[in-house]
Amino acid sequence: MRRILILAEYDGTHFAGLQRQRPGLRTVQGELERVLPEIGALPKAVAAGRTDAGVHALAMPFHLDLLSRIPAERIPEALNRLLPEDLKVIAAKEVAPDFHARKDALWRAYHYRILLRPYPSPLLRHRALWVRHTLDLEAIREALALLPGRHSFLGFSKEEVRAGERELYEARMEEVEGELGPELRFYFRGQSFLRGQVRGMVGTLLEVGLGKRPPESIRLILQSQDRSQAGPSAPPQGLYFLEAAYPPEKLTPS
Repeated sequence: MRRILILAEYDGTHFAGLQRQRPGLRTVQGELERVLPEIGALPKAVAAGRTDAGVHALAMPFHLDLLSRIPAERIPEALNRLLPEDLKVIAAKEVAPDFHARKDALWRAYHYRILLRPYPSPLLRHRALWVRHTLDLEAIREALALLPGRHSFLGFSKEEVRAGERELYEARMEEVEGELGPELRFYFRGQSFLRGQVRGMVGTLLEVGLGKRPPESIRLILQSQDRSQAGPSAPPQGLYFLEAAYPPEKLTPS
């Protein structure tokens, strides 16, 4: 039996989230595990993290255990023939037998897309959040600078029962000229994230940009750990899981 790391890309619009749920709900994990036995793998795929309904991924790591002799480089093609159009495997490699996609991750990264133009885009309605109002970008940058470091992020999360302390390595914003208009893209890289944390941070940053709260309110939310002090969660369609990193020794089969 070989342990395999795969990277999955998916459009989260028509999924009820990543994690397997009750029967009748379509999930990324459920669709992937449904087809694994057909390539000689055990019907279990473990992801690096979780995404909510409507959230997308560019390279979500999963590990799986393969019983067949199919070469790792042929796994994406084999799985993609079986997977739906909104979920595809873009890479696969054999890794250490004890590799764990969630527990071994050194960091994970997300970005959030915001379309800035006077009118909404029908083409991006499931891909980015549309904001028509002018945003104070300097105020947003000032607020962003308060987020990196080791804090309790419970004030930005939702329905979280775990301890809230996490380390956020990077939080920045980029201005991008997209094909359909100017965009803002928030980038967050951290050890791990609480449920709803990124969307809570983005929603609060947007309130800063709209002049509804001062940048220093970020500090108060981190200190109070009170979700009611933060802004509303940004909607899911603008959020993308980007990638995760792992120790080199875990990426080499023994």
